[in-house]
Amino acid sequence: MMLGKRMRVAIIGVNGQLGSDLAKEFARTHDVIGITHDQLDITDFQRAKEVLLSAQPSVVLNTAAFHVVPACETEPQKAFDINALGAKHLAQLSQEIGYTLVQYSTNYVFDGNKKTPYHEGDAPNPLNVYGVTKLAGESFVRNYSEKHYVLRISGIYGSTPCRAKGENFITKIIKMSKERPQLKIVDDEVLTPTPTHEIARQTIELIKSNAYGLYHMTCEGECSWFEFAAHIFKTLQISTPLVSCKSHEFPSSVKRPLYSALENFNMKSQGINSMPHWTLALDQFLREHHQ
Repeated sequence: MMLGKRMRVAIIGVNGQLGSDLAKEFARTHDVIGITHDQLDITDFQRAKEVLLSAQPSVVLNTAAFHVVPACETEPQKAFDINALGAKHLAQLSQEIGYTLVQYSTNYVFDGNKKTPYHEGDAPNPLNVYGVTKLAGESFVRNYSEKHYVLRISGIYGSTPCRAKGENFITKIIKMSKERPQLKIVDDEVLTPTPTHEIARQTIELIKSNAYGLYHMTCEGECSWFEFAAHIFKTLQISTPLVSCKSHEFPSSVKRPLYSALENFNMKSQGINSMPHWTLALDQFLREHHQ
């Protein structure tokens, strides 16, 4: 694939948090075909085939997912239909129509037992339905489509509200800081928060390489949710007290990995990793959207 020339890029889930930033970045140099959930339910193979045959894209970016983690536990069939079978449909059509498929996945495919950043060669072992179904989607893409990129991302936040969840972590805690005398944030769940515009920018760079395969795509470094919140509060000079706590203080039916930071090993091996440290990316995002 030659990304030096202008191409047709279809973005499934274009009105979502990640999809909207992908559209902004790709539209600078390519023709973007935005596809919303109302226009296409990826669990419907025939409809997907009609839409994509009509669009004739060179690249399809799939951001569609059932990612409300607690809801996945109570609706596992729906989670599998969207996260796994939907990805399979797009992979089959990638092979049939000839487009390159970019499938976004998650750090939740890991169990958190490693305690050092996971690279692409580490064995997945998801703890919950969301992770299981996203891993199944990865497998379908990797085995049904020759021209694919599977990109695992983590702790994403952007300027567009998430279609399913609404607020992201940043907007949620800023709002809560105005409503509560103090906030309790867990300090034993570690990840790497990453803004969607950085993922969009790096996606463009990656697919120029034609080096198909599995990649981790997060900012550098790692932090707990508490450290993430503390950096936000310090930067925005929010005076509401933050109190660290443990995840068991918020009982949940969902098992989550306590450690899920990712290492961009494969992008570094290709010499194309340009993801910033999470603090630098966060500082820039806060300057642009919250100051």
